[in-house]
Amino acid sequence: MGDGMALDGLVVLDLTNFLSGPYCTMLLADMGADVIKVERPDGGDDARRMPPFVDGRSQPFGVWNRNKRSIALDLKKPEDVATVRALAARADVLVENFRPGTLDRLGLGYEVLGAANPRLVWCSISGFGQTGPWATHGGLDMMAQGMSGLMAGNGPPDGEPYRLPIAITDVTAGMYAAIAVLGAIQARHRTGRGQRIDQSLFEAGVSLGVYEAAHVIAHGTKPERLGQLHRGSSPYRVFKTADGWITLGASKDKFWQALCRIIGREDLIADPRFKANADRVKNNATLIPIIQDALAQQPSAHWLTQFEAVGLPSEPVLTYDQAVTHPQGAARGLLVDYEDADRGAQRGLFPPVRLEGTPARIRRAAPDLDQHGAEIRAWLEAGKPA
Repeated sequence: MGDGMALDGLVVLDLTNFLSGPYCTMLLADMGADVIKVERPDGGDDARRMPPFVDGRSQPFGVWNRNKRSIALDLKKPEDVATVRALAARADVLVENFRPGTLDRLGLGYEVLGAANPRLVWCSISGFGQTGPWATHGGLDMMAQGMSGLMAGNGPPDGEPYRLPIAITDVTAGMYAAIAVLGAIQARHRTGRGQRIDQSLFEAGVSLGVYEAAHVIAHGTKPERLGQLHRGSSPYRVFKTADGWITLGASKDKFWQALCRIIGREDLIADPRFKANADRVKNNATLIPIIQDALAQQPSAHWLTQFEAVGLPSEPVLTYDQAVTHPQGAARGLLVDYEDADRGAQRGLFPPVRLEGTPARIRRAAPDLDQHGAEIRAWLEAGKPA
């Protein structure tokens, strides 16, 4: 698969669907692993039917299933179950995101496949984990956002809870799962044995609330919703200018003092309500309107130029299309042009793992359903003992 890539030679059996699991295996594939994606014959991964489509192919599916091979197997058929067992016997890693207990009922659980291949690293990704009273609940990103505190903490202070408009727990769980897989592989170098990984969307969401966790540990009470404010820094938020929006982080005293001078409010420096960062956090309700009124008088470029001159952290608020085509985005290669052997010139989203010596890269587009079924079966046949 790869050519001097970090995970060359690593075989990953991908029994995942939709986003959390496929994102994990995408990261492994980007680093050179041979990811064999098992899909249902009747339509394959559910993400294949997600718009938008280009030439009849789902672009969301394409983003997080690149660099993989596809084989269609019906896990209700004994012969296809046998094929999965054969694949698991040759794999280094198995990643699955079925509802807990499903693979056990199919005779494909960890106890069975792990016993046949003790070196197998088995990674389960589910909504709420493999244990506990919520283990059997289905796990979608929105439900995990709601259960993890993310939704309750997001949105206007007096409004309804907001769902983050990105699949934050799906993607984060996938990232944590990939990290755990790499850790388990490293442990296998010492012990010679694989192990089980139990990753959940719920815990991924909870883990992101680091400031909120500190509040609960310190006070044992519900963290209040702050909207655009920050729990421990001020001023630190989005501000409207005369022609757009900018982000501004001036919580350090030297930045705060520089900001006061730039906006023509040096009197605020000595104001006891705003003297230290903790004072500013306490008096945000008074402070933020003062800064907002000042910044609304000039366009973004005016402020950004002055802030940059003194090293004050501030940047424009960009839309996603602006972000990936911004000079910095272009310099970092956020949109990648590559050549696919079957489809020719393609464009994709950058591999987010940056390795200088063994760089991750897109080697081929996401597969069509069962595109590699014949070659994967031939690979299995060639590996059978004589």
